[in-house]
Amino acid sequence: MKIAISGLGRMGGQIAKKLHDDGHDVVAHNRSAGKVDEAKAWGATAAYDKQSVVDAFADQPVVLWIMVPADVIESELDEWLEILPSGSVIIDGGNSDYRGDQARADKVSARGSRLLDIGTSGGVWGLENGFSMMVGGDPQSYQTVVPALETLAAPRGGHQFFGAVGSGHYVKMVHNAIEYGMMQSLAEGYRMLKEGPYKEIDLAAAGDIWQQSSVVTSWLNDLTRQALHENPTMEGISGVVAESGEARWTLETADELGIPMPAIQAAFDVRLASQQGDVDFSTQLLAAMRAKFGGHDINGK
Repeated sequence: MKIAISGLGRMGGQIAKKLHDDGHDVVAHNRSAGKVDEAKAWGATAAYDKQSVVDAFADQPVVLWIMVPADVIESELDEWLEILPSGSVIIDGGNSDYRGDQARADKVSARGSRLLDIGTSGGVWGLENGFSMMVGGDPQSYQTVVPALETLAAPRGGHQFFGAVGSGHYVKMVHNAIEYGMMQSLAEGYRMLKEGPYKEIDLAAAGDIWQQSSVVTSWLNDLTRQALHENPTMEGISGVVAESGEARWTLETADELGIPMPAIQAAFDVRLASQQGDVDFSTQLLAAMRAKFGGHDINGK
């Protein structure tokens, strides 16, 4: 199928490349030209401005996957709606706040087009492993883009339609909040090994054996043990850990619903405290994990 990807960052670029490699006709757009040049080099149709994306579809309905940060999705969407023809399918594949999805969908619908919210997980490993995609919005539009989602899911990912507008971003938001808690537990556990009564424990070796059919076997632990093999003392890592919004939104929603979330709240608080200078080996390890799965800055920027 023909699909445009706007936003060729760490994940957007991999989405575009994975689609192209499986034979889809990819139109590549980005705010900076360098990323478009890279996509053109591996075979995508280069679109250096938004109008070029629309022109590339000629008389076909536009299918546009927007992969931008949550703080710019509103302005980006407004700009696209000025030029997209009626009948377009727009995918918001970033980590947007689900609480704004209905208003965005209404705005798109008023222009005669349809919006899908697709929470996308897989980090910088999606090209190799496949992406996990959580979809909300118009069911007909979901069926339209299933061929692309099947490609992006291969070989070990998947996609699931959850229904109403915002449900895809909501499921992804809760996923990210769970991720905070899992990461925090691993980081605290490895700190206990490091600072406990047995001073010669090899942390990476502990991670290796935990990864061999133990109850805590996981992709996160696999990445953590890799980080420990590469940098056992976390040298050069400040221990400042960023929070990108999803756990905060989850906690706000949980508060409105009266649902206690002590583990996720504690993990979130650790990240906030690290930004005020309260750092230790566990927060250094959290930063190393984020770099491993998402390509995030090692020092919390």
